[in-house]
Amino acid sequence: MIFKITKHLEKLGKKYPEIKKQFYTSVLESKEELNSHDPLLEEEFTKVRGLVHKYTNRALILLTMNCAAYCRFCTRRRAVSDILKGQLTDFDLEKIVKYLKEHQEIKEIILSGGDPMTVPEMLEKALRKISVLPQIKIVRIGTRLPVSDPKKINAKILSILRIVKKQPLYVMVHFESPGEITSETIAAISKIRKTGAILFSQSVFLKGVNDKYETLYELFSRLVELGIKPYYLFRCDPVAGAEHFIVPFEKEIEIMTKLRRNLSGLACPMYVIDAPNGAGKIPVPLNFWNFEGKAFLDFEGKEIGV
Repeated sequence: MIFKITKHLEKLGKKYPEIKKQFYTSVLESKEELNSHDPLLEEEFTKVRGLVHKYTNRALILLTMNCAAYCRFCTRRRAVSDILKGQLTDFDLEKIVKYLKEHQEIKEIILSGGDPMTVPEMLEKALRKISVLPQIKIVRIGTRLPVSDPKKINAKILSILRIVKKQPLYVMVHFESPGEITSETIAAISKIRKTGAILFSQSVFLKGVNDKYETLYELFSRLVELGIKPYYLFRCDPVAGAEHFIVPFEKEIEIMTKLRRNLSGLACPMYVIDAPNGAGKIPVPLNFWNFEGKAFLDFEGKEIGV
């Protein structure tokens, strides 16, 4: 996984160590302890190039492996930054549409990558072809562009988002720490909201970045004030090269319990583990309950150690 940073994040990294840690390389990346490069089994569930179909009623479409900047804890470290490998063609897009038409049970699509907003031409083509399919009831786009390079949320991107008219459009923005909420990012978020898109956020527990109650309390409070609903707070996936970001499980539960006690329901995300065998996002019980926390059952009933 190569290094890539934007001028915006480079500037923030000089001010906030927790932001610098997310994007700058570390010698700890070479100390791989896990033999896990695809913990969610996305490659196994790839049906046609660029389309992952794990869950019956929804499909993940990886439009690109390019991002404005590369997060060192990325679940797709194995593929992100390999631009040529992840570059979809018009032929690939036609095969994706054909697969969707052949699988009418798919009602929801999630456009991700990489960051689909970094390839506006392909994003526009995908939305024009997929949003007209009668079976598709929900469209989601995952992005970190409002955080990593907010000025790229320009008139072109906004016009592309307006293509989706018949379905609700959910834009999922990745935030990790309050320092990422700059005036530029706030302006970008405001522009996206004016397109009619519904905004949610996703975050990951990261050691040395946001593994403090005060940090996450401020982050989620500010996001909901901006019209962004905190959606998921993930336990860091067990990806080779990102082990140094994993927070002790007991500490995460303690922080999340305190957040749930003090945040409003609207500001509090769901704390989950994305099951390593690709079987789903498992909610984690908090300290309001007595439980051992040694293992959990995924949606297929398989026991997995924490």
